Amino acid sequence: MISYLIIDDENASHDIIRDYSDNIPYLKFSRSCYNAIEAIEYLNKENVDLIFLDINMPKISGFDFLKTIAN
Repeated sequence: MISYLIIDDENASHDIIRDYSDNIPYLKFSRSCYNAIEAIEYLNKENVDLIFLDINMPKISGFDFLKTIAN
């Protein structure tokens, strides 16, 4: 199983990603996060295999999020 996390500030995006991912039997939904700070807190406690990441988010962009978790 491949666990995945959705990080996006728009509810509609979460719904679309979940709808598509539900059709792939080896994907397992882990959590929805609506900003990068929430995602960082979650990833400090849990591991996931795949992240669906929005680039344009308030406060911390997707690119800045990637820089944060890479260190």
